[in-house]
Amino acid sequence: MEGDQSPLPTKDDILSFIQENPHKANKREIGRAFGIKGAARIPLKRMLKELVEEGHIDRHRAKSFHVGGDLPPVTVIEVTEIDLDGELLAKPQSWQQETPPPSIILAPSTSSGKGAQGKALAIGDHILARLTKIETGQYEARVIRKLDGPSTSKILGVYQKVGRDGRVMPIDKKSRREFSVREDDAKGARSGDLVSCEVMPGRGLGARRAKVTELIGPVGDARSISLIAIHAQNIPFEFSEETIQQAIDTKPAPLKGRTDLRDLPFVTIDPADARDHDDAVWAEPDTSDRNTGGWIVWVAIADVAHYVTPESALDREALHRGNSCYFPDRVVPMLPEQLSADLCSLHEAVDRPCLAVRMTFSTSGKKISHEFIRGMMKSAGSLTYAQVQAAIDGQPDAKTKPLLKTVVNPLSQAYNALSEERDRRQPLALNLPEHRIELDDEGHVARISLRQTLDAHRLIEEFMIQANVCAAETLEKKNIPLIYRVHDGPGLEKLEALRTFLQSLDLKLTKGQAPTPAQFNGILNRVRGNEFELMVHEVVLRSQSQAVYATENLGHFGLNLSHYAHFTSPIRRYADLIVHRALIRACNLGEDGLTDEQIGELSQIAETISGLERRAMMAERESNDRYIAAYMKPKIGATFHGRISGVTRFGLFIRLNETGADGLVPIRTLGRERFHHDEKIHALIGESSGDIYRLGTDVEIELKESTPLTGGLIFEMISEPEPGRPRKGRTSSNKSRNNRKPTRSKKTKRKK
Repeated sequence: MEGDQSPLPTKDDILSFIQENPHKANKREIGRAFGIKGAARIPLKRMLKELVEEGHIDRHRAKSFHVGGDLPPVTVIEVTEIDLDGELLAKPQSWQQETPPPSIILAPSTSSGKGAQGKALAIGDHILARLTKIETGQYEARVIRKLDGPSTSKILGVYQKVGRDGRVMPIDKKSRREFSVREDDAKGARSGDLVSCEVMPGRGLGARRAKVTELIGPVGDARSISLIAIHAQNIPFEFSEETIQQAIDTKPAPLKGRTDLRDLPFVTIDPADARDHDDAVWAEPDTSDRNTGGWIVWVAIADVAHYVTPESALDREALHRGNSCYFPDRVVPMLPEQLSADLCSLHEAVDRPCLAVRMTFSTSGKKISHEFIRGMMKSAGSLTYAQVQAAIDGQPDAKTKPLLKTVVNPLSQAYNALSEERDRRQPLALNLPEHRIELDDEGHVARISLRQTLDAHRLIEEFMIQANVCAAETLEKKNIPLIYRVHDGPGLEKLEALRTFLQSLDLKLTKGQAPTPAQFNGILNRVRGNEFELMVHEVVLRSQSQAVYATENLGHFGLNLSHYAHFTSPIRRYADLIVHRALIRACNLGEDGLTDEQIGELSQIAETISGLERRAMMAERESNDRYIAAYMKPKIGATFHGRISGVTRFGLFIRLNETGADGLVPIRTLGRERFHHDEKIHALIGESSGDIYRLGTDVEIELKESTPLTGGLIFEMISEPEPGRPRKGRTSSNKSRNNRKPTRSKKTKRKK
């Protein structure tokens, strides 16, 4: 009976149980230990969730809990390398935190190279192991069993001929190890070729052996840069024959069963180099007497769901990719070109199927109502952001002039109304510079420029946000499961770190309650225009959680919205395709809506596409780093101005003002004085002098190394640190500075 149950434990009780019973730390065992049954499991579940959010415990994939910051006592690890002493080192297979994973050393009984079943262990092996914490950030592992799978690991690197045989240098920035390749295993590779290899099993002295499995192309070719990132992140870039054939066989959608929207002058507004057009907009004044001064805003999105149906080859391939990946020289699309660049792209003056939302807003921008429609549209113009902005500013060109009164001006006026409501809502107003890489005809970097943000950009962004909100609201109202785009608020640990940092700048973040975007905006407004502006924006950004896809609605903290789903880009995001299918089902718009089978898989799909999104972001970032390193290589020895964008125990990351390039000043190059990392205030502090290099400081540096293969830049500091207080019992500040390696004076500096 409910009345016979034990009272709920405290959080301290739960933490003690998890520490004392690491092998029984799942929800069922915790409930059993405290006699919790029936409805009382709900508050227990809520308490466990709070402990996770507060950082006291972590949840493992096996649905067990362990003390926050620690690895579970039994987990899957991957063998990563053999150190100089011959010991096997490993890392946890699953590590979701932003800090580096702890070091894992295999116990002597298994470091001989044998697993529990006597099988030899090699780099790349996955093993189930029992972990024992031996010191902070380090574990000893004893193998329970080696898991099924290949005993080889893939590497991507550059091949160099050495005598009859060859060597491969991995492109991974973290790897310093070369691999030997026998002539028979080289697959015809030549010096300078980019190759994919398998590391061969076995150990011994000297370089490990590898076998070339794929020739990618000459590493010196500028167009190989993005290919490196694509291969390094295992991004599929070739479609199967079945998928391509299905795309080729696809016919244009008929008008039957759709609302005819072709008389409405929709326009697409995109970057000048846009490769697809999946959204179109139009606005007009609301003529209703009940909404004087109000606006009707239409957002029409390509009806990808008509062409990509559940369980088809196109659908399986789209889920396998998760999203399109964008590089300076190419796009790896989620869908074949026959769809992404043709049938699903809202080209000018061509009939195209769409899923549209008609939204009504008051004169102050408050949404009054909305309705989803499956229709057929015809774009009245494919416009660029620059064209629309010029027209708004009173300088229309030949294409926008005929559309000025009927399209451009109403869009601008409707946006002005919506801006009032956005300003009242106060989304997080971070403003950090974004750089754009432009290539020449040969694929080399021609220039790196700051990306402009125009009112035309903000117009489209705000209309898309409102359409996404409408999608989430409709599906919730219709009780149709969906995948949300969620952005949780900052965690307690990050908040405390941010609070400490802000205090060092005499800025306060209210304690004792969860902060709101408006409170963050207040802090950002206080530093507007001063020397700390970029630094504070950077640190506030780092304090935020990562946006992900989930079936549970956590709201969107950054946008300050309680309901949000991705609806507006189904050509390039699988999440949007799922939302389209859900809307088709919810609004009875066809027979090709979300299936019962897919509803049962939504949680797994959300987790999968969140991971694929992170993979794409990493590949895009790595590609940009390599392009920038290639651009900077001829400038070795030149001096640049930048700011400290990151502070770590091994050095300072510097972001250059002109290009946005990031590089490292190693801590060992800062001079003879020893510097300590103070993570609370994001600074390196001189042990004796107290001099400080802190996050956000403007500095001058010299470029010492540039490695396009890995995207790495190494700088040397020219600027002096900020004077600080010498520590008690240490040498004086002046004496300590005399010990520091002298920086060059202005007279001895090399010219830029």
